[in-house]
Amino acid sequence: MTTNVIGQPLPRIDGRAKVTGGARYAADFNQKGQAYAVIVSATAGLGRITEIGADAVSAMPGVIAVISHLNAPRLAYGEHKGVIDPAIGERLHVLQDDQVRFWGQPVAIVVADTLDHAERAAAALHVAYIAERPVVDPTGLLASAVVPEATKRGGRADADAGRGDADAALASAEVKIDENYDIARENHNPMEPHATIAAWDGDRLTLWSKSQYVVNEQAEIAAIFGLPVENVQVICPFVGGAFGTSLRTWSHVTLAAIAARQAGRPVKLVLTRKQMFYTTGHRPRTLQRIALGATKDGKLTSLIHEGYGETSRYEEFIEALTSVSGFLYSCPNVRTRYRLVKLDTGTPTYMRGPGEASGVFALECAVDELSYKLGLDPIELRRLNEPEIDEAADKPFSSRSLLKCYDAGAERFGWSKRDPKPRSMRDGRLLIGMGVASASYPAFHAPSSALARLLPDGTAEIEVAASDMGPGTYTSMTQVAAETLGLPIESVRFSLGRSDFPPAPSHGGSWTMASVGSAIRAACIAVQEEAARRAIADQRSPVFGASADGVIWEEGRLRRRGDTAPGQGYGDIAASAGGSIEANASASRDPDIADRYSMHAFGAVFAEVAVDPDVGTIRVRRALGTYGAGRIVNPRLAASQCTGGMVGGIGMALMERTVLDQRDGRPVNAHMADYLVPVNLDIANIEAHFVDEVDPHVNALGVKGLGEIALVGMAPAIANAVFHATGKRVRTLPIRIEDMLA
Repeated sequence: MTTNVIGQPLPRIDGRAKVTGGARYAADFNQKGQAYAVIVSATAGLGRITEIGADAVSAMPGVIAVISHLNAPRLAYGEHKGVIDPAIGERLHVLQDDQVRFWGQPVAIVVADTLDHAERAAAALHVAYIAERPVVDPTGLLASAVVPEATKRGGRADADAGRGDADAALASAEVKIDENYDIARENHNPMEPHATIAAWDGDRLTLWSKSQYVVNEQAEIAAIFGLPVENVQVICPFVGGAFGTSLRTWSHVTLAAIAARQAGRPVKLVLTRKQMFYTTGHRPRTLQRIALGATKDGKLTSLIHEGYGETSRYEEFIEALTSVSGFLYSCPNVRTRYRLVKLDTGTPTYMRGPGEASGVFALECAVDELSYKLGLDPIELRRLNEPEIDEAADKPFSSRSLLKCYDAGAERFGWSKRDPKPRSMRDGRLLIGMGVASASYPAFHAPSSALARLLPDGTAEIEVAASDMGPGTYTSMTQVAAETLGLPIESVRFSLGRSDFPPAPSHGGSWTMASVGSAIRAACIAVQEEAARRAIADQRSPVFGASADGVIWEEGRLRRRGDTAPGQGYGDIAASAGGSIEANASASRDPDIADRYSMHAFGAVFAEVAVDPDVGTIRVRRALGTYGAGRIVNPRLAASQCTGGMVGGIGMALMERTVLDQRDGRPVNAHMADYLVPVNLDIANIEAHFVDEVDPHVNALGVKGLGEIALVGMAPAIANAVFHATGKRVRTLPIRIEDMLA
């Protein structure tokens, strides 16, 4: 029996269930007698509702209820802000008044006996408005941008930070650049749409709902309806992609619960693809300025990073847009500035690599631009400015493998074959370019709990209220439990996705393995200690018998004397106790260690593009990312995580852009025909590799997250490759054919 399973490239435990249809997603939990709900979305971008033609629609076939602000229940909307919710402002109070705050806001919901009847009735519902022209373009509003209130109270993102005198140093710099960058609004567009099935049993509510944060959804809905938290149960065993869009509890969950209560039966509500462009968040459009000053030999003397992000008028969404600029490079004079522009849109939300993906694009394009101005290799310029400590926080890094990533990545990618002159490399007619960029993302950790249970048959069960949107959580957590318990992996059953399991943090921010994995490890150690306590206390009991004689606790593991492998004999021990043995444990990062070190994952990303000079098409031919992310629990899953993130970076660089009609705020490309995402033909050859990195400080497992960092450096690597291929520096995303032909 082998128990050394951490670090092994094991296949997904849930893989067969997913490919055979056995995995059940939110919309698959159909209930007996359920009805169907369809949202009616506002067709004004700002204003007031003056009329709702509910009577005519109520008489249509199969219609059970037409619910709007005219007849919806007045909800409690008690105070609740999860860690994922904006700290400033108040969430949308759905169907509580006649105000329209953004295009697509839910203004009514139609409930019917079939989906077809509900859709027909919703399409027929007449809603009239007094409409005003919304403001949805931030470009002319930078002068009125505000300091985010939350940054005044401390937290992840600082509005203003720095050291030295960056402006004076820039003015006197021997070499300088000063440029602006514009990144389009993006929408998440996961494969699985948002969906909720709601069912009431008296004052108890069950939600089968797509969620990356089931305990927060439980608490949010309880607060909205004025219920005790224990009266709400959220179930979500699988998430079909999310990328951040399911971190918050959006208004459709509340609407499903309202509809189920009004209809007196379970109700299913599934958002259309178009509706997912309106009400479930987006990556905010950002406008940035980067100014760099340097000596002629390449040492940075000044770094200025100013960033503006969009938010709604009713909440302040903030992200770490400028944070990386303070520590990625050594520089004595740094100034960062972050402001928000309030618009008549829905509130943005976290999208894979939030803040860092946008901020690093601007910074890494500027560094690349500086390298050409200095006549230095882009990697050499980064090497010249590698810091020894985090100069922003004035503390050492817990570990930092960025230069190791560049060394390993450059060798694998063949960087030495690159001709440094722009527009110098060709493949027939095609212009070939190579680009590189750094990546970084914080090694976050949040408190989490987990339950471990040893069963009489020698197997173990692990329960935790985490989520799995696709990275392989079922598999990696089982590996942690199996190794800690000393059991073969097939003897461990891991369960997640229920709000009545021990609480876990959100499944986002690249902290699931660090947080939940550490809690599982702690719970497994605790259950072994309990088993050992019972076994040692009862060894002379006739119930235990000779089969358990000599049970000892040794080297942090439960053993029989003479065993070569730990963990054997659990079945006998559990049976002697009259059944299973349970332990519930929590894990969190030592605050003293967190205060002493700066903790981040780092990576180096390489990209090669081919540009057709006649028609301007851009194709990523190959890409390679090398990452220093601590201990890798499952290399197969880790590589899959990184290649998936890099594909998202291709979309950010070349395709994804939500366009709003300036007259009314309507997303004009709210469908997959015009909102482009990478498909197989766009992906080419992508590789992900990891350098050996031991970090004893980040958490008990020594792991760092991978989900976000893999997207962070991809877009600037592609943009830098496009410049190398064409000599055209494009500072807006996505880079389009028009940019190549201009």
